[in-house]
Amino acid sequence: MNGADFRRMIISAAASIEIHKQALNELNVFPVPDGDTGTNMSMTIAAASADLRSAEDPALGAAAKIAASAMLRGARGNSGVILSLLFRGISRKLKGQDDCDGVLWADALQEGVDAAYKAVMKPAEGTILTVARLAAAKAREAAQENNYLEFVHEAALEEAKVALADTVNQNPVLKKAGVVDAGGKGWVFALEAMLSAMRGEDIVAPETVTATKEQADFSDFNTEDITFSYCTEFIISRENDRDPEALRAFLNELGDSLVLVDDEEIIKVHVHTNDPGAALHEAVNYGSFVTVKVENMRLQHTEKVMSEQELAPKIAEPEKKLGVVSVCAGEGLADVFRNLGVDAIISGGQTMNPSTQDILEAVNTVPAEVVYVLPNNKNIIMAAQQVDVLTPKQVIVIPSKTVPQGVTAMLNFNPEGEAEENTQAMTEALSTVDTMQITYAARNSDFDGYEIHEGDYLAMYGSGLFGTSQDIKVLLKSLAEKVRDDGREYVTIYYGQDIKEKHAQKAADLFADICPDADVNLINGGQPVYYYLISAE
Repeated sequence: MNGADFRRMIISAAASIEIHKQALNELNVFPVPDGDTGTNMSMTIAAASADLRSAEDPALGAAAKIAASAMLRGARGNSGVILSLLFRGISRKLKGQDDCDGVLWADALQEGVDAAYKAVMKPAEGTILTVARLAAAKAREAAQENNYLEFVHEAALEEAKVALADTVNQNPVLKKAGVVDAGGKGWVFALEAMLSAMRGEDIVAPETVTATKEQADFSDFNTEDITFSYCTEFIISRENDRDPEALRAFLNELGDSLVLVDDEEIIKVHVHTNDPGAALHEAVNYGSFVTVKVENMRLQHTEKVMSEQELAPKIAEPEKKLGVVSVCAGEGLADVFRNLGVDAIISGGQTMNPSTQDILEAVNTVPAEVVYVLPNNKNIIMAAQQVDVLTPKQVIVIPSKTVPQGVTAMLNFNPEGEAEENTQAMTEALSTVDTMQITYAARNSDFDGYEIHEGDYLAMYGSGLFGTSQDIKVLLKSLAEKVRDDGREYVTIYYGQDIKEKHAQKAADLFADICPDADVNLINGGQPVYYYLISAE
């Protein structure tokens, strides 16, 4: 395997995961709308596919580095981060290599597994980690038998399929639902597509899997990459019977990017060349010039890059010791965090998991030496934890899993305090607040004893399913009774963008009636997806 082979393997893997994205999403057992596994894995590896498509004939080590770097920055959700870590380890093993045999590839797969396991605090069996670990172990075993790359990779794939099938028995939730792990299934799709590419059968998505840029990045190439310096355009008024095809042949020898259009009255030419004088001297034999334009593309490129660099966001110089970045969706919630002292808001959360790059860009705008990140979603924590190695600032992730936890962390933040003290105080505060959420079922499911139908209201208390109903008032009443029975004293209700203020006020009144000893506050959070976010302390 060389760089071109690896490039095709990753592009094929990205296409396969995109094709099967919805099938992977459907394997998510918990039916709440979220940034699902298929979506997150697809967006993560699509970043690598896009960068590799624009790379021209990279060596193997360089191709692996391009893929790992793109996935690190584009990683979304826990499944996306783990996928990026697998390829980061592979990249480390292939560093400086021009080609790869079966033994090296087996070692690279193992290095990927090692990188992923190191980053996960409590790795659980029956996940993508299990599938990748067993596949890598089988690859190393196969490499000792036969050093042929395809033989080794096929052995890894077959073991991954066996391991995937067993995930249903290793995870009680999966077993009850009768499905395999979505992340593990995604890794099997990737391995299958990579094997197909090895065999010359590249996988192509119905629509090309590329991350479209909003504008071209002219710094991606150097002026040395411009073969011909001058963009030469002219229009000639035809004054004789000379055949324009002769002019076309001459200009083809002189440069590239040639476009020649002619009719009975004019000849219009566009050509890139190092000798515009020769092009014009030949062209005058066909008639008089109507217009002429010659531009130095090297000079234009240099000016464009300098302009982009001046406009590009810089890493903010520290003006204070501590700063905070928070993830949330909804202008009302954003205002809450700003009022508590958060420096930068990243719009995201459920169904909109920001990438590591999104979080990095926000961190770099904060004029502080140390920047805390509040993910406020369990599926964003790992992506946030990758930022520290990408910036000169010290990044500390407070593992908040909900917006109410993030708010409580900020209430315990001392901007004049020491970093270590704040880390401890903010982290310890997370356990002091109970989070309740009401959303809707994104799909039919039989979960934890509840028969759930798509569109039902779902109530969650902490990370567990609390109840389901077609009447949202039933769930609000049950949650209020739970708050009363737990003796909570402070309740804050954030209502979402789909809830009218008069209905939200009725919900607050319901809590006040059922919990007479609690202080109940109502805030327009404006969040999507979740009708109500409720905190109780």
